[in-house]
Amino acid sequence: MKKSLFFLFALLPMTVFAQFAYDLQGHRGSRGLMPENTIPAMIKAMDLGATTLEMDLAITKDGEVILSHEPFMNPVICLTPDGAAIDAKDHSYNLYEMSYREILSFDCGTKLHAGFPQQVKFFAAKPLLKDVFAVTEKYAKDMNLPAPHYNIEIKSSPEGDGIYHPGVADFSDQVVKLISESIGWERVNIQSFDFRVLKYIHATYPEVPLAMLVENATTYKADLEELDFQPKIFSPYFVGLTPEIIQTLHEKGMKIIPWTVNTTPQMEKLLEMGVDGIITDYPNLAPKR
Repeated sequence: MKKSLFFLFALLPMTVFAQFAYDLQGHRGSRGLMPENTIPAMIKAMDLGATTLEMDLAITKDGEVILSHEPFMNPVICLTPDGAAIDAKDHSYNLYEMSYREILSFDCGTKLHAGFPQQVKFFAAKPLLKDVFAVTEKYAKDMNLPAPHYNIEIKSSPEGDGIYHPGVADFSDQVVKLISESIGWERVNIQSFDFRVLKYIHATYPEVPLAMLVENATTYKADLEELDFQPKIFSPYFVGLTPEIIQTLHEKGMKIIPWTVNTTPQMEKLLEMGVDGIITDYPNLAPKR
């Protein structure tokens, strides 16, 4: 990793920490402001008062657990080791077929992201989950901030088993073991769109808090029936979420934390409806409550 990254924290403008009466989750750290799923993105979210750091996981060829939304080098945000762009349809840089040493040479922070023009640009490599824990825990202690919570997504699919990631059991076992040894479960939950992951962890590690990710809030009844158990958190795409759905799931004892909410009016509306938290690319836009 280039030396400039280690000095980045000293160069970033600090923001006065604000406390929130709801769970403010920084999506991929603070994707609207910093390169996603990087340590600086997590630090920025903490400076802005995020209660929870949301992140995604992948597995390398040599078995390291790293932060990445895709199981390959995403052409939208990553450059090759020689600084060249990756073709938009090229998914050949498969993280599951690359060692972590190889992965470190790719830059996923310098390229302009058209969807997030406010991002600060700098060389950024995909970090190890254990390093994210070490840095954010120390930063919270050193800066006298509340210890962060972590919302950690296992990114898997039946089509990717054995190709882009391990099978459900191996992937889940490795992640649960690392978290158990690093942080514990008082401030961590696992989330996934892959119900196979949720079912496996629920059956094998019942102490692990789980969040059910879905793209359509209105199908919650069918989704819960398919899952066949009640998770701690229901996390839908925010569009389609209604006060009636929120009330129904609250009566079941579930928390509702929608994604990805990127304007203050949208956040205000959802909070008025009764959600328990907000997942956002822009923690700086969160209403103070």
